[in-house]
Parts: sequence; structure tokens; C-alpha cells
Amino acid sequence: MPIDSIPSRFLEQARIRPDAPAYYVRKDGGWLPTSWRDYVSETRKAARALKTLGVKSGGSVCILGFNRPEWVITDIATMLLGGAPAGIYTTCSPTEVAYIVNHAEAKVIIVEDEEQLDKIRAEKSNLPKLKFVVLMRGTAKPSEEWVLTWDEFLAQADGTPDKAIEDAVQKLDPEGVATLIYTSGTTGPPKGVMLSHENIAWTSKIAEGLVSLRSDDCSLSYLPLSHIAEQMFSIHGPITAGCAVYFAESIDKVPDNVKEVQPTVFFGVPRIWEKFYAGVNNKLAEATGVKAKLVTWAQSVGQRAIEVKNRGQVPSGMLAVEYALATKLIFSKLKPALGLGRARVCVSGAAPIAPEILQFFAGLDIVVHEVYGQSEDCGPTSFNLPGRTRYGTVGPAVPGVEVKIADDGEICVRGKNVFKGYYKDKETTDETLIDGWLHSGDLGAFDSEGFLSITGRKKDIIITAGGKNITPKNIESSLKNIDVVGEAVLVGDRRKFISALISLDPDAIEKWASERGLAVDGIHTNEALRAHIQEGVNKVNELYARVESVRKFAILPRPLSIEGGELTPTLKVKRKIVYENFAEIIEDIYAE
Repeated sequence: MPIDSIPSRFLEQARIRPDAPAYYVRKDGGWLPTSWRDYVSETRKAARALKTLGVKSGGSVCILGFNRPEWVITDIATMLLGGAPAGIYTTCSPTEVAYIVNHAEAKVIIVEDEEQLDKIRAEKSNLPKLKFVVLMRGTAKPSEEWVLTWDEFLAQADGTPDKAIEDAVQKLDPEGVATLIYTSGTTGPPKGVMLSHENIAWTSKIAEGLVSLRSDDCSLSYLPLSHIAEQMFSIHGPITAGCAVYFAESIDKVPDNVKEVQPTVFFGVPRIWEKFYAGVNNKLAEATGVKAKLVTWAQSVGQRAIEVKNRGQVPSGMLAVEYALATKLIFSKLKPALGLGRARVCVSGAAPIAPEILQFFAGLDIVVHEVYGQSEDCGPTSFNLPGRTRYGTVGPAVPGVEVKIADDGEICVRGKNVFKGYYKDKETTDETLIDGWLHSGDLGAFDSEGFLSITGRKKDIIITAGGKNITPKNIESSLKNIDVVGEAVLVGDRRKFISALISLDPDAIEKWASERGLAVDGIHTNEALRAHIQEGVNKVNELYARVESVRKFAILPRPLSIEGGELTPTLKVKRKIVYENFAEIIEDIYAE
């Protein structure tokens, strides 16, 4: 009898619901489904092919590409063999790709297209253990013998009997490494987070219960599959519940795809929700007269109704009447226009989101549940549950997970979701896992009802020249609420006062400039813009202690970016890189 694992659940879905759709891809103007029977069949074939190519139990396979069926098929196929898949962000440079391939000791890597293949070509001489590169569908066969098309890869399955897959699944160890999640490197080279079969099977089962995930649910897969959160929403959760996944055509097509699919479950990082917010806000601002008053009224009703729902209650009395009317007149039209007409569960995670954004969506009858966690505990530490949600917090601890606050304010986690350690890095593992407790590096506090709030990062604490400890997270979040601001990064470690580096939001600044008849080129030096931001900074300063006030700020000449190295692929700010890239600007602030 095999252990309860993602691979065993996956094979079981082909028996339980063979003809039900497992995933969809956009083709010829529509969404083409693939059944669980065919999904499992192709994945078993891919597993046999990997074994023929030399992948063994305990081995690793790297995957480099946008969200595609081949990505997930390879991921599960590797797990079926007892190996550990290792996803790589598509934004990684050739050197970064080579680092992960070498560190994982992968014999095989699956890549999306020629662009990603070129990264391997550039580093091939530095990849002694890599034997084969497999192309996802749609890319022509290149000349290199070590590169296989997807069909050539699947043909390798003939060299391994199907029984070998059954035997491998039977031998899976709950404590065995099921996947390697390479961190996006905010504090140095990526670390390989080892998650066991028990880790991800237990966590996905808990997640299924948290949001009442059902076989008739569906989601849109578009965020990087290298990240554990997207894996939970696109791989482990759907396999556990037997529900379908739609693979987005590209990141640029997500707004169109989400409107077509109308997913019942939707996960987004804060930047996605901020984009939604900006787009809807701009549209609503165009409303005038009676329509504008109606929208304002509906938003007020929505926020009051959601406040009741978030306490686990049902709107009643006059509020229930108003809520029903607002739903009919406004919400029933606006939500499908966003692509969230059928959404039962909306989630934000991977980085902090401003409570004001969550309140705004509540006014549209959309509850966005914030989840907090990290790769090292499979994604969730705490979660704002349906019926138990409090904006400004990241919810209560996930059932079955122990969370405590250390004497220095650090959040510590213990449970079956906590990882096995960092691959080939005992020193860092020992620093992070102490007596079974995961030391998160985040600072936090619980309120009287068990809701957790994140107050900052231990390593992000700024100590001013006057010896004051300042946590930048909340201040930066407030600065980001200024309409034209994309990112805000506080500066002030060992300095006399706090300052901020401000990058502009390209869409918001284009609108702001257009309304004033200004050119966008060179806008960061515009005095009117500076005055506008200063007004916003002044309002933010009123929210915090005098020592936390932002005395000066600089508008950066360009937005922070993944390409510039300032953002991780999940859009977290790499503070150290920002300081390095804009060192001259920082010095100018303090030289004045």
C-alpha cells in the first residue's frame, strides 16, 4: 500500500474521475480540456522517459518555463519516480540557472523555448552533470544531440516498463524529499528548500479544508510555478480535490484569460491586486451624477456587509435588503467584468498587502483573504479564513500548526508543514530549524483573538544614528498608498534621519501626467509631481512617531524591476540591491 502522497492522489484521480477535465489550454479561440485519464497517462509516460534518461529515486529534474501542462507533468513525473523536481524562475540569468542546475545535480532540465534553451547553451560547459535538455511543445528541433523535443522525450518511455512507476510509488517515503523550492534570493544565492512528501500532502489537505476546495472548482495558473504558493494552487491543491486548472497563455494575457475563465478560486500577489485596484478605481472615477452616487452607495453597503460576513455572520435587516439591491444593480455586473464573477475564494500572499486595498475590494463584494507563510513551511503559517477574517492581520494560525512569538518578536513555526532543511546547507539549516521550530526571520504579534500581524523582518530593521530601531514594512506600505507610487524603500541605517526612495507606478504616473498635460519623459524631475508626493508623505508621517517620519525622499529615474535585480520573481524588494543600485542617490540625500 503506497503512502498518502501527491503522486498517489494523482494516480487515484484517474480512477475516481477519469473523464472529468483536469486542465485546460487556450487553443483555436477556445479552452481545450484534458481529462484526468489522459493527464495521468501522459505523466506516467513522462516518468518512464525520465527513468530511461537516468533519473533515479533521490535524483532531481529542473524545470524552466512559464506555466504549461509540460511544467506540471514533469514536476509530478519526477515525484512519481521518488525524485525531486526543482523549478527555476524564467527571469533568472544564465548564471543563475546554471547555479541551480549544478546545485540540484540535475541530469535533465525541461525548458520552455529557444530563449530559455539559450541560457543552457551559454553555460553548457559549466554544467558537467547535465545530460539532456527537453523542449516543451511548440519549439522546433535544434541541431544539438543533447536537446530533445517533447515527442522525442516521450518516446524514451519505451525503455522503461510501466510497472517501474508502480514500484517507485509503492516505495515512496513520507520523509523523502518530494520537491526542491529554490528561494528567490533576497539575501544571497538561492537556497534549496527540501519539502517532504508528508509536508506537501499534509499541507494541501489542510488547504483543501480551509477554503472548502471542491472537484467543481477551477483556477487560473499564471504566477511562477517555481514558487510553493502557486504550486499549491496549480498542482497539489487541484490534485487533492480533483478540480481543474486553466493555464494562462502568458502573463500579458492574464487580464483577458481571467475574464474568459471566471475562476472560482483566484490567487494573486499584492501587485496583481494593486493592478486590479488601480484599473477599477480609474473606471469608477469616470462615473458622474446618479451613477457615481449609486456606486458610492454600493461600496458602502458592500463594506458593511463584508464586515459582517468576515465575523462569520449573515447580513440581516435593512443591511440585507440593501446588500441584495447592491448585488443586483452593481456587484453582479462589476465582478464578472473583472473576471471574478464566480470567485468563491480570493487569496493574496507572498508579500504584505495594504489593508486599504482589501477594504476597497470589500466594497465590491470581494473578500480577499491574506495568507502568510514561506517556502520553508509549504506556504501557509496563518490564513484569514472565510468567516474569520480581520483586515490588517494575516489571520489565525493554520489548524495543526503551532505558532509562537520569540522573546525578540520573531515568528516561530512548528508542524507537519515545516521543511526538512536546506539542500546541502547544514549550517543555514541549523540556524533556521532549532528544536523543531522554524525561525521565520519575520517579526510579529498576536492580538487577543489569535489574529497574527506581521510587524517587519529581523534583518530589515533600521537602526538610526540615534540608536532608534525602526521597522520599515508598515511605513513603506503606507507610502505605497500614494497614488503614483509603485515601490517605496526606506533608508536610514546608521543615519541621522529616515528617508525614502520612491519609484513611480508607470500606469498611475501616465494618468497623472495626462490629466495635467505633462510629458511622461523625465517626469521624475517634475516639481509638481514632487509636491504631490510630498503632500502624500506628510499625511503618512502623521500616522507614525516623529522618529519614524520620512524627512526626505528621492524619486528614482526608473521603476524597480526584476531585470534590474531589485525585485525577486515574486516581486519582493531586494533591499540590499536597491541600496547598491541607487547608492549615489542615497548619498545625495544625506549630503544635502
